[in-house]
Amino acid sequence: MGFVDYAWSHAVISDELHREIGESCDFKSGDPWKNQTCGDAVDELHAQYHKIDMYSLYTPVCFAPTFSCSNDNQYSTQGFMSYKRTVKMMPRIMGGFDPCLDDYATAFYNRPDVQKALHVSNGHSIKNWSICNHHIFCHWKDSMPSVIPIYRKLISAGLRIWVYSGDTDGRVPVLSTIYCLRALNLRITKTWRPWYHDNEVSGWFQEYEGLTFATFRGAGHDVPSFKPSNSLAFFSSFLLGQSPPETK
Repeated sequence: MGFVDYAWSHAVISDELHREIGESCDFKSGDPWKNQTCGDAVDELHAQYHKIDMYSLYTPVCFAPTFSCSNDNQYSTQGFMSYKRTVKMMPRIMGGFDPCLDDYATAFYNRPDVQKALHVSNGHSIKNWSICNHHIFCHWKDSMPSVIPIYRKLISAGLRIWVYSGDTDGRVPVLSTIYCLRALNLRITKTWRPWYHDNEVSGWFQEYEGLTFATFRGAGHDVPSFKPSNSLAFFSSFLLGQSPPETK
């Protein structure tokens, strides 16, 4: 539901569509898209995201011919919803502020000399390499439906955990993470407050018993690609056993 609420709160979908999804989709079940009304409404949500970069709402899209997962099949009824309308969605590798980076990788790994150097082919009979493979994705079985049990296990083992989200990422949005953290029912030890880098608010964070959650202001899905300097400061604090920087 966080995925839907985020799209609505960022004016990607209308009040009416948000209401229809909320009323017709059972997000507590293992198959929320199973009824036609819900499926059609979610199709419309993805149709709106298809016009922009879901993984970075406010950066340009790639207008070059693309080989990445950001294609029509990912969002159409024939594409996304045909994959059994599961809650899973093909991840996409983000490349920072260059929206066409996925295309560069595809072109590179399909070069004869590269495939020969990697011992993938003999350099003559080229194998087609793509950045995403829907067949593997849809038939991969060794994947947990939820990371919440993993978090509980790690927290009970006494490990330090930091969870972070870029606040312009629509695919794994801040709201989805917050909803998941609520399900853990952890005691808050330090309330919501900003953290800083180079005298600017870099995001906000809240500490729980066993876990710290932080946001990165203005970052998309692959946070270090968008905010490399901020990310270094953030991870340095973690390695030093400190909270994210609270002073300018």
